Amino acid sequence: MQDLEGKVAFITGGASGIGLAIARSFAAAGMKVVIADIQTDALEKAAAELKGSNADVLAIELDVTDRDAMTRAADEAEAAFGNVHVLCNNAGVVAFGPLIDATYEDWDWVIGVNLHGVINGIQTFLPRIKGHGEGGHVVNTASIAGHVALPGLGIYNATKYAVVGISETLVQELEPDGIGVSVLCPGFVDTNIYDSQRNRPKALQNPDSDPGQDFLGGSEQVEQVEQVEQVRQSAMDPALVGEKVLEAVRNNEFYILTHPDFRPLVEGRMQKIVEGFERG
Repeated sequence: MQDLEGKVAFITGGASGIGLAIARSFAAAGMKVVIADIQTDALEKAAAELKGSNADVLAIELDVTDRDAMTRAADEAEAAFGNVHVLCNNAGVVAFGPLIDATYEDWDWVIGVNLHGVINGIQTFLPRIKGHGEGGHVVNTASIAGHVALPGLGIYNATKYAVVGISETLVQELEPDGIGVSVLCPGFVDTNIYDSQRNRPKALQNPDSDPGQDFLGGSEQVEQVEQVEQVRQSAMDPALVGEKVLEAVRNNEFYILTHPDFRPLVEGRMQKIVEGFERG
């Protein structure tokens, strides 16, 4: 989609981090942007910022796990701006810790947002995008953790591997319809995902969790804060990711891989798969 001027984008998790960075890049390219997010205060702040830069923006409070709410959001977006052309399934959360310590609440929460949120976006918007016949693009935010399994991130890994697989299927199925697909697989980016618990529903709170548990399995809250801060200090600026997504939509690029330092890990995994075939 080289000509993005006046096109409409719907971005989940659009009030902060990667989602807001994508919205900024799209708006600068002349697109109308709909930012959807569950966090009301962040949504209001993001909308005010975008409107301050003269962008055409609509902010919608949305829980991506709620299918009916997703439909209402799509209706609202179309009522405001007309046909949606670019769908960014970006909302995501993470629960840290070894799988052996995970609870059903951990699984339900992370799968609900990271996987069902993507499914709900696809089910709601793709028929509309295909139906209007003006072309379009889908961007699914996965992670490098959708290509390499990282310890302490088992549930997150599971959802992101699934998003990669869904995207690899969609890109083949949608090509005849002129609808592009990209799967965003970043490494560490400076976002609020490290504090995902702030938006965790009460019904899915982990009854056995230690509020001081760190994301690598420790038990001291100060250690958690220090490790997260270390990650964020070396993490990529979301603005760079937003520009890469814009470029991928324009050039119909499928894999968006932002962190080349993870390449050896991905190659190592691929080699093990090849070796498995050779042994067979």
